Amino acid sequence: MLKIDHLTFFYPHRTKPVIDDFSMELPAGGVYGLLGRNGAGKSTLLYLIAGLLTPKSGNVTFAGADTRLRRPKTLADIFIVPEEFNLPSMSLDDYINLYSTFYPNFSREDMQRHLTTFELPADLHLGALSMGQKKKAYMCFALACNTPLLLMDEPTNGLDIPGKAAFRRFIASSMTDDRTVIISTHQVRDINSLLDHVVIMDNRSMLLNASMPEIRQRLAFVTTDNPSLVERAIYAQAGVQGVNVIIPNDGSFDTDVDLETLFELSATAPEQLAAIFPNPQLPPKYEN
Repeated sequence: MLKIDHLTFFYPHRTKPVIDDFSMELPAGGVYGLLGRNGAGKSTLLYLIAGLLTPKSGNVTFAGADTRLRRPKTLADIFIVPEEFNLPSMSLDDYINLYSTFYPNFSREDMQRHLTTFELPADLHLGALSMGQKKKAYMCFALACNTPLLLMDEPTNGLDIPGKAAFRRFIASSMTDDRTVIISTHQVRDINSLLDHVVIMDNRSMLLNASMPEIRQRLAFVTTDNPSLVERAIYAQAGVQGVNVIIPNDGSFDTDVDLETLFELSATAPEQLAAIFPNPQLPPKYEN
């Protein structure tokens, strides 16, 4: 289990915290989407989880170990794919030989399977790749390390449409009951079908922490021209095929979660979302 306990973090020379008294527990297993506006603290939270930043107060534990201590066993259990990174100018095979030793569960068979998903050759040279290809190769290595916790920051940035489709297959085909994947992204359409759970950050805190079944149970996502449904909506946005609405689910709807529309609701009317998913962590600005 990943446990975040009253975490607060400041960047140097900043008067306001990026993360403020943030607490959360995520059970092992499943794909978690970490959403929020620019500056909400998503990337910072991933680095804190990985132990790469030191909190002002609070701590993060994974499998009972404080990640900031960066003990070898903990480092072997966590892999982070940042939004921006550099890879050395060497062959992929040399890279694997050099870095896979830090991850005892690394699998060359899985690596080859992931390369095939992204239609990448095994004999590629990292220094000759485009940014999109580097991201694919690095994600292949990350997943082949078979760490119990995988953190991904904007993984679909730089990928073309076929690459984004391959990414969804890549994640879905690699999940196990004991693997936890946290994906931070603005490209919500790219991960809508992958998620088991959604966390939305706002105002340096957590606005929503709910499973996809729980969201479907409480909210219905409908595209309609029915005025009565539009009138009941807590969020409505004109679309090409009608009005995209979110309405409280009275039990008569069974709809998929429209993650993009849910995110728009969180950005434009967070107090509405907070009223449906009460959260004791929320600051006073969300209280009715």
